[in-house]
Amino acid sequence: MTQQMLADRLGRSKSWVDKVERGVRALDKVSTFRDIAVVLRVDASVLLGRDVEPAEVTERVAGVERIRAALSTYDIVLGAGTARGVVLPADRLAQDVTHAWITFQHARYPQVVALVPGLLAAAQSAHAEAPEPGRAVLVEAYRVTSSLLVKLGEGELGWLAADRAVAAAAGDPVLVATACVQLGQALRATGRARAARSVTLAAAYRIAPPGPDDGVPAELSLCGTLLVQAALAAARDGDHRAAADLLDEAGDLGARVGDGHDHHASAFGPTAVDLARAAAAVELGAVRDAVAWHERTVRRNAWRWLPPEHRAAHLLDAARAYLRTGDPRGAGRVLLDAERTAPAELRHRPAARQVIAQVTRAPHAPATLVQLALALGLP
Repeated sequence: MTQQMLADRLGRSKSWVDKVERGVRALDKVSTFRDIAVVLRVDASVLLGRDVEPAEVTERVAGVERIRAALSTYDIVLGAGTARGVVLPADRLAQDVTHAWITFQHARYPQVVALVPGLLAAAQSAHAEAPEPGRAVLVEAYRVTSSLLVKLGEGELGWLAADRAVAAAAGDPVLVATACVQLGQALRATGRARAARSVTLAAAYRIAPPGPDDGVPAELSLCGTLLVQAALAAARDGDHRAAADLLDEAGDLGARVGDGHDHHASAFGPTAVDLARAAAAVELGAVRDAVAWHERTVRRNAWRWLPPEHRAAHLLDAARAYLRTGDPRGAGRVLLDAERTAPAELRHRPAARQVIAQVTRAPHAPATLVQLALALGLP
């Protein structure tokens, strides 16, 4: 097929085809890739030189089903769990839970999916064997499971895991508060913003230090994280004033804690609070404020101290804000930053798919994002 024949069938000029072949012009739309593939009678993957089947989707579904099966096992409480093998001690399981949290915070979601079913079974067995020593480990196992499921778009299942964490933590105010962080996230993800706000506020004020100068960093971080969750729930519910007040309250605690800490796997500090201000602004429709908070906050050194998962999740929020201000180039730029920071945030998080699809439909979308959209099977 000559260049002219290809150009005629695509409705393009011969000069356009020549520039594409020589690499002078980039293919910047998913639809253009597909049009060329149709004319050449080849699969789009041939044009990219690799398999572009959305394997991530298949793997995610299979992994979620394994986690669902683990959460659906009741033989521990029925007295049939400990006969299957050696029960690991709580201190060993605590190391495994820490490893799972670190892996999650580095956005290695497929690895966490593989870890969680065995971690849940081991933590349940340890708690059945020694309820008090094994309780904190079980709560943390459910917490990381809930965070992962919400990230993967499985809010209802994440709610179940968070509810299990709260039940296991009952009687210990701090453990209950840690579990309520994930409970608030899951409730918000499932459209229950008012319930999320209520539960996170109740947990925050239950553990709040009695005076303005009281409290240790771990307590302040947990209380501040719950206030941030309550603020995001208020923003989802359209309550501008409550969201602002709660974020200001969290900001006061963040200033006392400082940046660079990760108490209770929260990464709480002034920078995390200001990123939450951007997320709340997106929820409230104040997208120019969201962009301003984003651009101001990512210039700080403390931005780089946050876990990759936290940064990439924020960049996805920032991409939404740029899109809503009519700036698809800005959205594409921050999505590429997210891809470099934590590729799995875009490849395994369903919430990212719509944003990627919107950006790649715009003229002159980055070729890397176009290829990613094709790999994910986006229209």
